[in-house]
Parts: sequence; C-alpha cells; structure tokens
Amino acid sequence: MQAIDEFSARLKRREGGGAISAWVGTPDPLLVSHLAQEAFDAVVLDMQHGMWDLPSFAAATATSRLAGKPVIGRIPVGDFASASRMLDAGASGIIAPMINSVADAKALAIATKYPPIGERSWGPSFALNHTGLAAGDYLKAANELTVAIAMIETRAALEAIDDILGVEGIDGIFIGPSDLSIALSNGASLSPNAPEVDKALHHAVARTKVHGKIACAFAGDGERAGEMLKFGFHLTIAGAESNQIRAGARSAIATARRIASGA
Repeated sequence: MQAIDEFSARLKRREGGGAISAWVGTPDPLLVSHLAQEAFDAVVLDMQHGMWDLPSFAAATATSRLAGKPVIGRIPVGDFASASRMLDAGASGIIAPMINSVADAKALAIATKYPPIGERSWGPSFALNHTGLAAGDYLKAANELTVAIAMIETRAALEAIDDILGVEGIDGIFIGPSDLSIALSNGASLSPNAPEVDKALHHAVARTKVHGKIACAFAGDGERAGEMLKFGFHLTIAGAESNQIRAGARSAIATARRIASGA
C-alpha cells in the first residue's frame, strides 16, 4: 500500500514523466476492479457527471486500492462536504469542478486539508484502515499524501489562474477542455481540441510551473492524452470508461463482420 499512499506526493514532486488515469462514472466497483488491474497510474471516480454515491465510492476505492491503484474523486460542483468524506474513504485526491475564484479555491482547501492549512474534520476511519497509519501519523501526513485539484474550465477561472494556484492547500489544477471550449466560444461549440483550447492548455502548464504545482487535464482518448503529456501535464485521462467500453465493442464487432464476410 505504500506506493499508493505516495502517489500524491510523487505528483507534487512532478516525478515519473506524467501519469495516466482511468475515469469511471458508472457506479460499479466490479468495473473499477477491471480497470484498476490495467496499467493506469490511478482511477478517477466521477461523482459530478457520474452516478457514484458515497457508499459505492467507498467500495470502489477499497477495490481499486486492493488492485494497487490510488483513487481520485471528482465532487459535484460546490460539494465540498463530499470532498472530505471521499478522503475519509481513502481517496488520494479530490478534483473540484468550476473553481472560478480565490474564494472557491479557499473553500476547497479548507475542506480537504487539516489545520493549519484547512479545516478538514477528523474521521478518516477507512483511510486509516487503507494506509495502515496510526491516527497521529495520518494526521501529520495527510496533507502531503492527498491532493486538492481545482478545475479550470471558464473564462473567469483562466483569468484568475495565478490567484487560484497561489492559494495554500491547492496542489494543482485540472483543465476541463469541453466546458472550457464552450466558455471560450460563448456557447457556440463543443470543441475540446480546438486551437484556442490548446492555447489555454499551454498557458495553464506554464503557470503551474511558475507556482511549482501540478497540471492535470481530461483527454478524450489515448492519442489526445499523449499530446497532453507532451504539453507538460503531470496527469491526464485517456478517455472515460463508457467510451472505452463502446469503442472496444465496436472494434470487436467490426472485426468479426469483416472476417466473416471475407473482406
């Protein structure tokens, strides 16, 4: 379990050349078990647009950790109470959507960090079980062993990116390119790979380097994930599990039809 619990610290030190995480919205620990046994560096459980609740999140976190992979939870917009509960369940980090201001960033840090940085309430029963740390040792280590990641996905967030990164307790940012493309086009298009989004991605990486923090982003597939790692992102997503399952099914069906037809 030690490697799992050092994952967030390694991200903060920006080691390893970039991590690739699975992304799961389907609330099924058995599905998480399959993905956690692949060569992903972590598993993100998405409560914002996925269907996870806290009991299923806790079960999937345990399943993923048993497979040797840390879990990062994405909370619904503004649901900072769930952020601390996900950490109590053993998550190694939190991704918070729509962090548009210093006030939003401070609220995230307060919920996810113990004093003196934040005001996270004590009660990490599952986290203690998973890490094997004594209570006092976990209290001393938890702020380092977990990450609080602010999503940058609006014009306001881009404009405030330096102020957000400057908040103590914010360990990095996560670019949501789909929402960002909608914002940058004033609602005219959903274009996560558009040139203006790439420009914002490069800007985000540059600003995180200045602040010594981590840059993360969602990519729709493996090719785009590779591009983002080349941009300098420390963690990226190689597509959501629903797309990966359907793409695999389509590929298998197409191959079978092609062979059967003699093509």
